[in-house]
Amino acid sequence: MPPHHMTRRARASSTPKRRRRADGEKSRQAILQAAAEMASIHGLEGLSLGALAGSLGISKSGLFAHFGSKQELEIATIEAAGRVFADDVVKPGLAAPAGIRRLVALTEAFLSHVERRVFPGGCFFAAAAAELDSRSGPARERVAAFQREWMSTLERQAQEARAAGELDPLVDPKQIAFEVNAMLAAANGTFLLQGDLAVFERARNGLLGILERGASLQSA
Repeated sequence: MPPHHMTRRARASSTPKRRRRADGEKSRQAILQAAAEMASIHGLEGLSLGALAGSLGISKSGLFAHFGSKQELEIATIEAAGRVFADDVVKPGLAAPAGIRRLVALTEAFLSHVERRVFPGGCFFAAAAAELDSRSGPARERVAAFQREWMSTLERQAQEARAAGELDPLVDPKQIAFEVNAMLAAANGTFLLQGDLAVFERARNGLLGILERGASLQSA
């Protein structure tokens, strides 16, 4: 067993290393937050390393200490935006009771996310999808994977609502998810282009109409 003074010395020498790692991770997260905000407006292609470094008050070499290439920065930015979306939209939405109420809670969380401009360019993933849909590569695949996961989340809530008798047994959960997502995308795009807050109430009315039709499909 090593002497006590050696143990204390080892502990003391490891503390600065842990602090440096924590500081490095904090810097990385600050870079990614700024990158996601910039990309929501200018796109991932427009994510200039020089402009990003300037906005953060660091050098390009300091930026490359965290990300070895533009592509690596793009991927990390998409993943960081995904974590923000999960914390701000998905987790609060999923906290509601399963079924219709959870589906409505997810849509409310999304509309709030856009209205509060968590990202200055609105929904990060709507902007990224529009930019990357005709491109190939890892960034496009990450955004497509996010979109599939989000649609699956909406679809599961429609399935649970149908199983609970809140939606007609003939309802197609995929169709419900598609229509709900289309309404949210329309609200996002219209708000960004026109700045009209009334679009959120119109979106809520449209979403209610989708669910009401789903609930009364069999009697129609």
